[in-house]
Amino acid sequence: MQEVLEEEFSIKVYKQYFNFAAAHFMVFKDGSREPLHGHNYRVALRGKARSLDDDMVFDFLNIKPIVREVCDSLDHRLLIPGENNLLKYEIKDQNISLETPDGSCFSVPADDVKVLPILNTSVERIAVYLAKEINERLKERFKFSFKELEIEVEETVGQSATYCLKNLD
Repeated sequence: MQEVLEEEFSIKVYKQYFNFAAAHFMVFKDGSREPLHGHNYRVALRGKARSLDDDMVFDFLNIKPIVREVCDSLDHRLLIPGENNLLKYEIKDQNISLETPDGSCFSVPADDVKVLPILNTSVERIAVYLAKEINERLKERFKFSFKELEIEVEETVGQSATYCLKNLD
């Protein structure tokens, strides 16, 4: 009887320009929030595949611009968790007005804000957003999905979170 081996391949991509500087604040379950502050985030990607296409998991030349685009879209922005029910915001006269449960109010030019489809702006939730956004762009442009797409986001040296998106198709 011949032994059946399962193969798996992966690539890891992290470049100095996979970064973004952004401001945020967390809104906690009890309605309190942390002060507005910022981080210089760094991003790394690991993509897994069951097989090789033309002897590659995926061409580095094609993945790097996508990661960079997604990072650039967050650069020098105030990140707002658009799915957080405790945070109220509205766009009015080219500004975004925010109100938090503790009564704090912010008014920021809309061009300086990125409303993300996440529950909070923790580094874990930002990693989820990045993984889903990169995955969608890969599907649109290359009709490709990694078996697993792992995104690591470092918010400060030695402090990071990782999210793994598993494609089941």
